[in-house]
Amino acid sequence: MNILITGASTRIANVIADTLAESHSVTLSDRISTSNADNFVPCDLDHGPATNDLVRGMDVVIHPGQVDAGIPVSEQLDGGMRCVYNLVRAAAEEGVPRFIFLSSLSVMGQYDEEYAVTERWLPSPSTETDVLCFHLGEFICREFAREHKIEVVCLRLGELAGDGDAPGSTSALYQEDAVQAVEKSLTSDISEGYADSRSYWAVFHVQSDVPNRRFITDTAEARLGFRPSSSRQASQ
Repeated sequence: MNILITGASTRIANVIADTLAESHSVTLSDRISTSNADNFVPCDLDHGPATNDLVRGMDVVIHPGQVDAGIPVSEQLDGGMRCVYNLVRAAAEEGVPRFIFLSSLSVMGQYDEEYAVTERWLPSPSTETDVLCFHLGEFICREFAREHKIEVVCLRLGELAGDGDAPGSTSALYQEDAVQAVEKSLTSDISEGYADSRSYWAVFHVQSDVPNRRFITDTAEARLGFRPSSSRQASQ
């Protein structure tokens, strides 16, 4: 498959790219030119031909919703809204079959930890800029999917931890599980079991099986075949 992964400066993009490149043709991109690699293409994600050129011929576009916390708030919001809009619009125009948006479980963070929060609960984000960017990015992707312009898989990822590390939070996600969820999302049928209808939007909660884990991953396990590893498995 031809796969575009944006946000090449983020840790999650590099973790995923390293594995997917073993069996797919992977192109990395970022708004800032951060690499001299042959498979890296810088793009500002403007509303113009360069963004269309970037996605043309791709089978899947993977976009991390993470923004750079070191830039001004207005620029963070610009990346979380305008740039996401331009990218998914271009992907829809160029006929890309699937768009994978890497969101965060932080958009559900305002719920009490005692609640069994699932994908059917409405997002409850805080007012922190990075969390709002994930939330707004989800909204943009969902609207394109609802208009049947492109098929979107939204993965709400837990807090990324290094494989073998002790889990730092109750929503920790080991790198191997992050990669597994993305790999499963490349081709999995995201419909909910209705033979006479096609789903264009699906959201999945993804975290590892750490002690006192906060979020339920049953939907990802049932529909994607995701199998979360425990802290002991990850350390082996």
